[in-house]
Amino acid sequence: MDCRASRTQDPDEWIATCPGFTREICEELRDLIFRWEPDLKESINSNMLCFSGRKRVCALGAFNDHVEIAFYRGGEVADPARLFNHGLESLSIRGIKLKDLSEVPKPAFKAMLHAAVAVDLSPVAPPPPKVKREPWPMPPPLEAALKKNKKAAAFFESLKPTYQREYMVWISTAKRPETLDKRLEETMSALAGGKKWAQRREA
Repeated sequence: MDCRASRTQDPDEWIATCPGFTREICEELRDLIFRWEPDLKESINSNMLCFSGRKRVCALGAFNDHVEIAFYRGGEVADPARLFNHGLESLSIRGIKLKDLSEVPKPAFKAMLHAAVAVDLSPVAPPPPKVKREPWPMPPPLEAALKKNKKAAAFFESLKPTYQREYMVWISTAKRPETLDKRLEETMSALAGGKKWAQRREA
């Protein structure tokens, strides 16, 4: 995606000023988009020629050495022909970078455009639910040490579960007795001093 200031707000001028060989590609892609989805509206945003329905559906970007077709909800658009070759890790915007129209089969592109318009008419997919972590069991050595140190125990109890977990995991993952003893000593000192795990070594 090109985040530079747009060179124009006029779609015809935008096409006319596309660099080099990209002008012809963008011109034909624009014609195809309007032939297949005539109800889409044109606008310019971030130097991209955008096509919108309810919201932005797709956009064309003209660069010196390639053209990009960006789909704003590409993560929700089926791509059986595997046209997407940019932004595949994104859950939203995905793109097709090309240097020649022959790189994008028209039937597959037409099907993708129709699918993107259908997605635009549907509600935005909710984010996947957060997976709730199982509570970390209290390590017996930490439990015993807290019973002997009321100040450390009081601060530990005041911590949110996330911060308690950091101490419990640290103690539980000690492999050698000497490592466990050293971590317990550090933990008791830090907790008595009112410090979270990440702050335990601060002066």
